[in-house]
Amino acid sequence: MELADARIHVRLKLAALWTAVMLLYAYNDLFLLYTPGALEGVMAGKMGALPPTSQGLLFAFALSIAIPCLMIPMSLLLRAGAARWANIVVGAIYALMILGTLWGMWAFYIFLGLLEVAMTLAIVGLAWTWPRQAGDISGAPPG
Repeated sequence: MELADARIHVRLKLAALWTAVMLLYAYNDLFLLYTPGALEGVMAGKMGALPPTSQGLLFAFALSIAIPCLMIPMSLLLRAGAARWANIVVGAIYALMILGTLWGMWAFYIFLGLLEVAMTLAIVGLAWTWPRQAGDISGAPPG
């Protein structure tokens, strides 16, 4: 007997992908603290090749995490057109941002970063193919 496969609305798929991206994002940064010298550097106000820790730098980090966190509810709450474009634009920007952080990093960071990139590109693809027909909620492109 074949298993029933319920259709999942594109909004829920997007929210689930953003949730997974945020978990990978958070754990990747957390694990980074376990690399030799990282914690001492943070305590001394230095984070690798970045400028010295400042309110501006930490605000930029807060912003970089707040935006994808907000994409979870925004994928569910914005009107369809706005949600579609927000997911396309923010997903593409974050895929590029994450790619920009991978050079010269530890293997775990590259691995999780590539998963983040794959998921943000999946977000872009899913939003790009947002269903146009009232009866099609799968998120799959027509045809």
